[in-house]
Formats: sequence, C-alpha cells, structure tokens
Amino acid sequence: MNVLLIYPEFPDTFWSFRYALEFVGKRAAHPPLGLLTVAAMLPPEWSLRLVDTNVRGLKQRDLDWADTAFISAMAVQRESARQVIDRCQAAGLRVVAGGPLFMGEQASFDGVDHFVLNEAELTLPPFLADLAQGRARRVYASDQFADLHQTPAPRWELLDLRRYASMSIQFCRGCPFGCDFCSVTALLGHRVRIKTVRQIMAELDSLYALGWREEVFFVDDNFIGNTAFLKTDLLPALIAWRKGKRGITFYTEASINLAEDEPLMAMMVAAGFTRVFIGIETPDETCLTECRKHQNKNRDLLQDVKQIQRAGLEVQGGFIVGFDHDRPSIFQRQIDFIQKSGIVTAMVGMLQAPPGTRLYARMEKEGRLRGESSGDNVDGTTNILPVMGLEALRDGYRRILQHIYAPKYYYQRLRTLLGTASPPRTRSPLRFSDIHALVLSFWRLGIVGRERVQYWRLLLWTQFRHPRRLHQAITLAIYGYHFRKMCDRHVV
Repeated sequence: MNVLLIYPEFPDTFWSFRYALEFVGKRAAHPPLGLLTVAAMLPPEWSLRLVDTNVRGLKQRDLDWADTAFISAMAVQRESARQVIDRCQAAGLRVVAGGPLFMGEQASFDGVDHFVLNEAELTLPPFLADLAQGRARRVYASDQFADLHQTPAPRWELLDLRRYASMSIQFCRGCPFGCDFCSVTALLGHRVRIKTVRQIMAELDSLYALGWREEVFFVDDNFIGNTAFLKTDLLPALIAWRKGKRGITFYTEASINLAEDEPLMAMMVAAGFTRVFIGIETPDETCLTECRKHQNKNRDLLQDVKQIQRAGLEVQGGFIVGFDHDRPSIFQRQIDFIQKSGIVTAMVGMLQAPPGTRLYARMEKEGRLRGESSGDNVDGTTNILPVMGLEALRDGYRRILQHIYAPKYYYQRLRTLLGTASPPRTRSPLRFSDIHALVLSFWRLGIVGRERVQYWRLLLWTQFRHPRRLHQAITLAIYGYHFRKMCDRHVV
C-alpha cells in the first residue's frame, strides 16, 4: 500500500511564527509529530510519503501515487483539513483521519472513510487488523490510556529537516491538574504517563544522527508532572547526553509550581532547557477558582515568574480574559502583570470552550455556546456568551493587544526580561541562518520598521549591559515583529 501522511496547513496564528520564520529561512515552526509517530506503527512493507502542507504543497502526483491518505489535525486546522479531505476523496483515495479535530466532529467530515481516534497505540492496531481482513469499521475509539513504553520512535527520516525551526519529542502525556477550559485531561487523563529514558535517548540520538543541531521542543502539556523521575532519571541522562554536543537546546511547557523547586530548575537549565511556557491565565483569584486553576491560587504569581527567570529559564505566558467573574478592571490588570513580569511572549486569548471540557458542558447547559471553538487562542473570537457582554470583552481584549505589542511596551518588557533572567549557559554555534536573520532584522526592524528607535536602543543597551544575551534580544525582537503582524489582524 502507498500511504500519504498529510498534515493540513496552519492558518497564520500567534504560534505559527510565520513572519519570524522568514528571518531564518524556515517554513514551519514544528513538524507533525503525531503523524511521524503513526508512521512508525504502520506495516513496514507499506510505502510512506509525508506531505506537511505547511512546508510544501500537496501535488497531484502525490495523490496519483497513493492508495490511502492518513490525515491528522487540530481544531485550528479545520478549514485546511476539509480542503485536503475533499482533494483526497476526489482522487479516489481511502481517507483515514485522527487527531483532536476529529474527536467530536465525525458528522462534519463525510469524506473520511475511517476515524482512528484517541491514542493511536490503542486504536490503530485493531483498525489495521480489520483493514487487512477487508472489514474495517468507520470509527475506532478507546476510553483507555496507552502505555507509552510501547510507543515507537517517530520516523524523522520522512521529514526535510531543513524546513523546520524546531523538532518535537514527547516524554509524557496527561496532566495532574484539572483546569475546566483545558481539553488535555479529557483527551489524555490526569495520570502522567511517561516514556523510558532509553526511549528519549534513542529519539534524540536519531535526530542527532540525521544532522539536527537546533532546538527540540518537549511537547508535554506539563513536563514536570513527574518530578521524581525527572530528577533521578531523565534530566541526569539529558545532562550527560549533551556533553560534547553543540547546538541542541530544549524548551517545554510546565505549571507555575515549577517556581517552588530550585533544584529542578537548576537541573533543567544544566540539561539545556532555555524557556518554558506557563499558563498564568489571570491575576484574579476569583477567576482562578472559577476555572479550577487551583495550582495558580494563593501565590505571588509575579514573583514566581521572576524566580523562574532568575533560574535561567525564559517564561512564555498564557493569559485569558472573558471569565464570568472578570470585571472591567481585568484588562488593565492583565496589562500591568504582563509588563511587570517581563513575559515577552505573552499569549492573550478570549476564553473558549473546547468540546469535551467541563467548561463546554457548563456553557451548553446554560445555553451560552456559540458554535465550536476556533482552536486559535489569539484570533479574537470566543464560542461562549460572556457575562460582561461580547462587545465589552472584545474592546478590552483589543486594548490589551494594542498595548503589550506596541513597540514601546514590547521592548520595555524585553529589557525587563534581559535585566532579570540569568544569562544563558549554552552558546549555540553561529549559523548562516543567524547571520541572515541579523541582516534582515537591520532592514525590517531597524530601518523600515515602526519599532526602529526601540530596536537600536535595545541592541546598544544589550551589547553594553548584557552582551551574552544579544542573540536572545535579536530573536525576541524578531518575535515581536511577528506578534505585531498578528495583532494588527485582531485589533481592527
């Protein structure tokens, strides 16, 4: 069988980094890790071809070659997924679909022949067995959770690695917390399931053997869900693995209680971690109670962020407005927190209710649902009717974005970060892409950009005050260019 593994296109979003990727000559921020893992589970005699439409177009010759298409997508890829499915159906291909997008929307995708849902380790084998016997069903699902010790290494060789800014690997699934707007536990459970150190080392070794020398994203929804294993097994192994290897650094996602564990943060930095995304959500305690974000309650969130920064990890933050208990003052409170924290990459979204979450069930019961979640955290939309009123929420949301991504305040925040955080321990080798990004930033940011005054001041200030952080300063200035492009779409 000839199988096309197709990853639909992401729209331009906060996390697509489209305008930043242009500076380094890359086409996509991350590879389709789910499809690469599924590829490793397919029969070895099958011929596989990966088409990541974020990197290259789906061509007619691809469709002519294939017998079957495997498609994986998230909600934000909904429209592109429809187009891909229509093309595959028109070409007469068997279409197999999986991933979060299809979990509750099977009725919306008539062109899909088979849905292989939940975790592929559990649902793909029975589908393949039935397919071999000519009696494959339309839907395969499971309410169980997979043993990650059985998960194979992704088929990295199917990628054109040069097209990506970062690679992705997964150490664990599940999260011990229960935020009511988050679909992670609905899909993957509360029990944190982990891979073995041997599995992670094998994945990293294979990437290194293929010539990868740049960033690797641990895509775990909460990397610190099993701190004991991290400290005794994984992080010591990563520290040992990186000795003598230049270039590769790591970043991940974690909960705010990371700030409590200085030895853990020190080990993460020693292992090559440079930044971490944390869901701050809101500085309002009542709203944290409302959304069951209990791990963020009764804390000095601002000092927690500073503690993590001082340990040597840049904090990227997620923020939400539109909770039932939000008051008009919340918009300025969010602005103040973001500016004081030095969180340069601040993802601020209007509250959305993904299917399968407690929030979705509550909104449905109260008659406050307005269709499906877009899957884009920062597109200025919501699928719920907010208590404060939709127009008031939109106006306040626009005010936040206009403020925090205005050059004056963005660069102010960047200097706050550089002045707070510990300097990086890892120095990556100079690459051609770095030189290209620097020269292009001189033109786009320093000459024709509306941030040109702030840009040159930042470079001079960093060179004299924090010279070891100059690369980070330029990188984050480029990120700001992308974020402003995205904000310009949502504040009009």
